[in-house]
This record gives sequence, structure tokens and C-alpha cells, in this order.
Amino acid sequence: MKPFLYTIILTILTVFSGPMLVAQEKFDAEIVSDLRKTQQYAFGVSEERHFKGVLHLYDKLLASGVEITDYEIVAKGKFVKNLVKGSELEDLYEEYKGKVRVSVCSVAMKKLGVSEDQLISGMEPVPTWTLRVLQLQAKGYNVLTY
Repeated sequence: MKPFLYTIILTILTVFSGPMLVAQEKFDAEIVSDLRKTQQYAFGVSEERHFKGVLHLYDKLLASGVEITDYEIVAKGKFVKNLVKGSELEDLYEEYKGKVRVSVCSVAMKKLGVSEDQLISGMEPVPTWTLRVLQLQAKGYNVLTY
């Protein structure tokens, strides 16, 4: 019975400490050196997991010594309905407000019945996801879309 109990405890410790270890990890020197060549980053997302991942990437970049002047997330699709006041993401975004800009596709907002007043405070509608991503690329941002 004891080996079984030890296995369960070890499994629980591994599962719950794993995300904390990953969150504290820093990028190696070569990656940081390459990323220091630009200070503007933009990410197009359409899923909650990507949104959360990109916010956590912001922390990891800073912890690794990468300077960031502009960091923007452009949201589209059904995911937009999760970016409203009172949602789980409101508390998460509060930590990044003023540091990370979140633009929301107004076409998706219209299709999903989400008004500007309903958006989490600090998030801004843009005409379309595609145009905003193209605009950021034209401004020299490193852009990655999911």
C-alpha cells in the first residue's frame, strides 16, 4: 500500500510543480541575443489557450532579459466572446493591462453580439483581425499567428 501512496504523492507533486518550473524557466543566451534585435511583438490568436500562452510568453521574455517596447495580441473568431467583463480572462488580463495591448476583431464582435462596452477594460476593437496584423507587420513588428 505504501508504494502506491508514494506514487500518488509523487505524481501530484510533479503535476502541480511542473507549470511553476516552466514559468520560471528563462531562454538561453543565443535566443535572447536574437530576440533583442527587435522590441515589437504581435500575436494573432483565436483560442483561449493561445491567448494565455502569449501572455505567459511576455513574462518569460522579460525574465530572460528581452526588452519589449510594444507587445500586442490581436484576437479573432469565437474566442472573442471570452474577452468580456466578468469572464475568467478579465482577472488574468488585469495583470498585463498597460503593458500588453489587446486588439479585438470588430467583425467577430459583430457576429458574436459582443459590444465594445462588454469588452474587458483596456481592450480595443479594430476593424478586422487581418488588417491589424498586416498593419503591425508593416510597422516592423515580429508577428506570429495561431
